[in-house]
Amino acid sequence: MTLAQPPHKKAKALRPGAPRPAKELCSECGLCDTYYIHYVKEACAFINQQFPALEATTHGRDRDLGNEQEVYFGVHQDMMAARKQQPIEGAQWTGIVSAIAIEMLTQGKVEGVVCVQNTEADRFQPQPVIARTPEDILAARVNKPTLSPNLSVLEEIERSGLKRLLVIGVGCQIQALRAVEQQLGLEKLYVLGTPCVDNVTRAGLQKFLDTTSKSPDTVVHYEFMQDFRVHFKHENGEVEKVPFFGLKTNQLKDVFAPSCMSCFDYVNGLADLVVGYMGAPFGWQWIVVRNDTGQEMLDLVKDQIDTQPVMSSGDRKAAVQQSIPAYDKGVTLPMWAAKLMGVFIEKIGPKGLEYARFSIDSHFTRNYLYLKRNYPDKLAQHVPEFAKRIVGQYQLPDE
Repeated sequence: MTLAQPPHKKAKALRPGAPRPAKELCSECGLCDTYYIHYVKEACAFINQQFPALEATTHGRDRDLGNEQEVYFGVHQDMMAARKQQPIEGAQWTGIVSAIAIEMLTQGKVEGVVCVQNTEADRFQPQPVIARTPEDILAARVNKPTLSPNLSVLEEIERSGLKRLLVIGVGCQIQALRAVEQQLGLEKLYVLGTPCVDNVTRAGLQKFLDTTSKSPDTVVHYEFMQDFRVHFKHENGEVEKVPFFGLKTNQLKDVFAPSCMSCFDYVNGLADLVVGYMGAPFGWQWIVVRNDTGQEMLDLVKDQIDTQPVMSSGDRKAAVQQSIPAYDKGVTLPMWAAKLMGVFIEKIGPKGLEYARFSIDSHFTRNYLYLKRNYPDKLAQHVPEFAKRIVGQYQLPDE
């Protein structure tokens, strides 16, 4: 049964470079590049934060604030660590996201997959596409650490007549998508999410690479890993590791997009299935099944993956509390001290789900301070209750 008829209310898409309704907080999700801009005041995560309502609509209930697991990781019915038995060559991790998307397409679950390739001219410049073949999906492997207008293809979806669709995206894109879901005229929408934090513009990415990597022009992809180091994969296969504590924070504080500095959906709470890494042991991927649709997607690759229960060890809280003023003041350690601290924390610091909580706490406290200082009028409405509870565990500056 069709969820809804195609939208009858349309507005003219904004021209490239025109001011956006969310102004400097725009995450460039792509909605305003289509006639679905008609719904932007309701749909945009940075104009109208509506987590509880959208969670209830998507999952049948909102998150249980009496359950710490759900406070941190959202509505879910299962969680595990996993890795592909035969990793996909060239994938950022083992290729679970690509494998699920390919199975969804080849088994006829969907007619197309919204994913992000890169332009021919620039390996880091995102290019959203509707993939119709496994080859199209494989061309989108590897995360693009820049703001990406995934929803710019919504008009193309309607024109194409697609009725069963898989969308791969990050939190801000998925909140807008869920808000207009009933307007898309689809018979079935599947959402495969990835956790997301600290995206940048293309210029901001270049500054980060130039400031942090010894060979910025050969970086294929990078990630902030569970061993408290940034791992840069280079074209020749070399992995360069830079300790978190050695980053030139004083030069990089302003490189992240204001939307990312104002986001509290690190774990992509409105996706059906989430695949990331931060809650898993090193070398594994972290999978969160939020609802039956997510389980249906995961079941397609169950014979291709090894799984193990999630684990948690260590205590994050002292490290988070110390990181708050360090980031706030732009503290950067000498590299020898940063490496030493990295080794020490890797041995005794948080691991598994506790590392995930460390990362969430660190970013939520930072983002709460950013919002309070720069957009105080938005603070009460924009910060979800679960995020307020997480931030409330710590002593913040100016309080």
